[in-house]
This record gives sequence, structure tokens and C-alpha cells, in this order.
Amino acid sequence: MGQKINPLGFRLGTTQNHHSFWFAQPKNYSEGLQEDKKIRNCIKNYIQKNRKKGSNRKMESDSSSEVITHIEIQKEIDTIHVIIHIGFPNLLKKKGAIEELEKDLQKEVNSVNQRLNIAIEKVKEPYRQPNILAEYIAFQLKNRVSF
Repeated sequence: MGQKINPLGFRLGTTQNHHSFWFAQPKNYSEGLQEDKKIRNCIKNYIQKNRKKGSNRKMESDSSSEVITHIEIQKEIDTIHVIIHIGFPNLLKKKGAIEELEKDLQKEVNSVNQRLNIAIEKVKEPYRQPNILAEYIAFQLKNRVSF
């Protein structure tokens, strides 16, 4: 019987890029992973929280308005760069939204001597991303849109 491996992990680096770019000593590696997890969860929670506030509008484009395709984290000695790849960056274009997200992340990470830079990149072809497409289909099913 053959060995079972994860196909995404097997092809990582050839068909996909890594989502975290940093190095750490082996004894500090788990702390770096936990910090990455905190950053990703904080960003997702912030988007969900603010998405529910603005969900009073009934627009079809609102269905997949803030679906994050992936988050890249690049760590240097004194800086953490966070690049959020998002389908339709409507919510984060509002005035002060990125600054508020930076404050939330700074509280969550608790890094005094590290600066935090957040960049938002719009996905070129959003409806080719599986999680955006799944969100769009779920929205259509929830609103009973006929096929």
C-alpha cells in the first residue's frame, strides 16, 4: 500500500507559494507559528465583525464582498508585513479601517519593538478563487436564487 501524503503540501513551492515568510531558531519556532495564527484569526474576526455591521444592505455584490483568499505574513527583525489578498476590498477601503485593524493586531501580537505594516491587494480574477466562489454560491442558495 502506498504512503498517503497531502497533495497541497507535496506541491508547495511548485504550484503554490508559501503564506508565511520568516525564519526562527528551532526553540522559538512554535512562538512564531502561534503569532501567525493570532494575526490570521484577528484579521478574519475583524472582517466578519465589520461585515455583520454593514449587512443591512441587500446587494448581490455584498455576498462575497470581503472574502479573504489568503494572508501573507513576512517577518523581519523589526517589522511584520501583512499582505491581505481579498476579493472585493469594499470594507477595508473605508476611512480609518486599516488603522483600526492595525491597532487590533498590535494589541493581539503584543510586540513592542516591532512595527506592523498592512497592505491590501485585490485579487485579479476573484471568481476564479474557490472560497469566493463558494461564498457566492452559498449566498445564492440562501436567497433561493433560481438556477
